Order: sequence, then C-alpha cells, then structure tokens
Amino acid sequence: MEKHNLTVFNEFILMGITQRPELQAPLFGLFLTIYVISVVGNSGLIILTKTDSRLQTPMYFFLKHLALTDLGYSTTVGPKMLASFVVEENTISYHLCATQGAFYIMFIVSELFILSAMSYDRYVAICNPLLYPVIMSQRVCQVLVAILYLYSTFMALLVTIKIFSSSFCGYNVISHFYCDCLPLVSLLCSNTHEIELMILAFSVFNLMSSLLMVVVSYLLILLAIVGMKSAEGRHKAFSTCGSHLTVATVFYGTMIFMYAQPESSHSFDTDKMASIFYTLVIPMLNPMIYSLRNKDVKCAFHRIWKKL
Repeated sequence: MEKHNLTVFNEFILMGITQRPELQAPLFGLFLTIYVISVVGNSGLIILTKTDSRLQTPMYFFLKHLALTDLGYSTTVGPKMLASFVVEENTISYHLCATQGAFYIMFIVSELFILSAMSYDRYVAICNPLLYPVIMSQRVCQVLVAILYLYSTFMALLVTIKIFSSSFCGYNVISHFYCDCLPLVSLLCSNTHEIELMILAFSVFNLMSSLLMVVVSYLLILLAIVGMKSAEGRHKAFSTCGSHLTVATVFYGTMIFMYAQPESSHSFDTDKMASIFYTLVIPMLNPMIYSLRNKDVKCAFHRIWKKL
C-alpha cells in the first residue's frame, strides 16, 4: 500500500456505535440521559466533597478525584459520540483526534490508580487506625494524587506522540466511536510492532499493578475484619468499604473482560460495547453507588439541600 505523508490527513471518520438508522434516535436519547446523569452526579460529588466540612478526609479527597476522572473521560468521549447520531458524516480533525486520545488515556489511567489509592486508604483506616492521620495526611494524599496525574499524563503523551508521529495510510476510517489507540494503530503504514508492544506493556502494568494493590488491600482488610470480636466493628468496617469495593469490582471487571479476551473472539464490536460501559455507564453508576450506599454522602447532600 502506498504511504502518505502525515499532512495528507486533515480529519478522520469515526464509524460510531451503529450504522442502523432506526437505532440512531433511541440510542441518542439513551446516551444523552446517561451522560447528563453522569455530569450532574459527578459534579455534585465534587461540590459536596469540596464544600462540606465533614467530608474533608482522605477517603473523600480520593472520591473527589475519582469523580473528577469519571467526569473527565466521559466528557472527553460523550459529546462527540452523541454528535455522531445527528450528523451526516461523523468526522474529527487530526489534531482533535490526537487531543481526545491523549485525554482519554490520561483520565482512564488516573482512575485505575485512584481506585487502588482508595483501597490502600481503606486498608490503613481499618488495619492501622492509630497511625491513619500520619500515614494518610493531607500532604501525603496530595503528593500521591499529583504523582498519579503526572504518570498518567506522561503515558498519554508518550503513546499519542508515538502514534501520531508515525505515517498513516490512505484509509482514514476509525472503527470506533472515539479516537482509541488500537483502532488508530491499525491505520498505520509503518511497522506497528514497537507501538503495539508499548501499549501492551503499559496496559498490563497499569491494570495488574493497580489491581494487585486493590486485591492485597482487601485481603488484609478481610483478615482484620474476621479478627474483630465486635459485630458492630465488623459492620462498620464493611460499610466503609462497601461503596469502593462495588465501584472497583465493576470497573476492573469490565477492564479485565475487555483485555483478557482470547484473540479469536476479540473484535472492535466487542471493544465498542465494553468501551460504552466504562466510558459512559460506569461514570454514571459511581456517584449513584456512593450516594445510595454511603451515609456520609447522603447526610452531606441533605445538609446542602436544606441550605438552598
């Protein structure tokens, strides 16, 4: 196939979620509702955890950043995906595609490690309660989150620059509803082995290291809870972990389903379904889970509501 210079591409065509005209309107309504709920829910959590004095703890500090990353990657993908249902040809400019891909990687990687940081926070709170204020001080939490954001930004820029500094062929149709790195790699003319290996290495490291932190933290928490003599203490420990454990299970379960598929059954259509779930549905579910299962968040919401 003849190779083309990078400047030939001014835009890409996104295939979107479906090409069936009868599904465009109902899917637009469904995903618009999901996105609006996600924006309202995550914005509400950010406001609550920032303004309510009783939520100024490490647990809610991380929850605020979880809501921020949920809002970030759903907004990176959502509006453009919604536009695909109402335009004749769903195009995205070359530079906007690179920007969308970079922000998506940054937010999704940040979420992985924020979830693992939240599990470590719960481990310290339950297993080392006397040292909790020292180990999880405000300064430590701020530095930890800053490192997570710096790492995710570095990775996002590295992967995006590597892809967009390579030569694309004449085919500019992306088999996805956003500029994901793997569909973009399939459009490259140059040897993609190095890029694919880099993406695989980062994906395995990010997923396995963050998941390991979650699993080890909850195993130690479980051992501590089993050793508690008080039923009230066990109930309180479970209740403080319930919301985060639910969120982490849903998120990591979706990621593992997507990346652990056998090559024979792997397809872009399957990736689309999984991507819809963790880019739009999970950011909508997370605020609901924390609002319905967390007494502190519910009480903070009632206090704010009474002041209005």
